[in-house]
Amino acid sequence: MTPGIAEQLRQFYRAVQDEAIPDRFLSLLEKLDQAEKNADQTTRVKDSA
Repeated sequence: MTPGIAEQLRQFYRAVQDEAIPDRFLSLLEKLDQAEKNADQTTRVKDSA
């Protein structure tokens, strides 16, 4: 008996979840987080002026 679509999706996403995130992608995410924090700080300074 073949597994149903739900089980196939679980198996697929379980395999994807176990994969490591590439260093280049992690670096990009960190840069985006920092840019977002800097933008928030700039907005707060302008709002309080």
